[in-house]
Amino acid sequence: MLLFPAVDVLDNRAVRLLYGKRNEVTDYGTPLERALAWQEKGAEYLHLVDLNGAFDDSLINNKTLCELVKNISIPVEIGGGIKSYDRVRYYLEEVGASRVIIGTALVKDPDMTERVCAKYGDRIVAGIDAINDRVAIKGWVEKVDITPLELSLKMKERGVNTVIFTDISRDGALSGVNVDATETLQRLSGMNIIASGGVKNIDDIVKLKERGIYGAILGRAIYTGDLDVKEAIKVAKEI
Repeated sequence: MLLFPAVDVLDNRAVRLLYGKRNEVTDYGTPLERALAWQEKGAEYLHLVDLNGAFDDSLINNKTLCELVKNISIPVEIGGGIKSYDRVRYYLEEVGASRVIIGTALVKDPDMTERVCAKYGDRIVAGIDAINDRVAIKGWVEKVDITPLELSLKMKERGVNTVIFTDISRDGALSGVNVDATETLQRLSGMNIIASGGVKNIDDIVKLKERGIYGAILGRAIYTGDLDVKEAIKVAKEI
């Protein structure tokens, strides 16, 4: 199982949000320092989110994000407010991100989504965030009448093979990952599902691995010390 330590960037700072709420924020310093810390602990991939982009379509973090990607040696997947073909191309071809995560645009601009999938294939990841089995977009502030499975299958038809599935009700709450929903989505979609939201300790890593989940994003727990990145990676790699 592949693990993705997360660095969420708001106003050029590494932060964690509670339940995705902008006013429920904890500051963890500079994004590059956090990324280097996870790399030193053995991380093989980094999950980078531009929160200003997700909330406001703002590019305020652009310089910080570019600096981070160019100064670490592990692959980076990046998301947050990426709604145009040009933005996808910029991150992949100029900044040097390995993969780009598309969320809101999956629903709001299927034509653009189809276009970038045709161009970049498996370098496109579907970011599907949900609460009460309905997809939420625009920084989680708007709910739409489509289920995570329905949206996943639509993306599969366009050539996407990886989905980041976030249970918003658990994100940043250290309440435990929604293993059942994650496994069900992976089984029914036949896609690579990355669990996101609620991973609180090593037991969650074990549970996800036992269920055959493709990957997991590590968030608040690695910042609070409830989960050690090095230990988590060791467990994820065990046969």
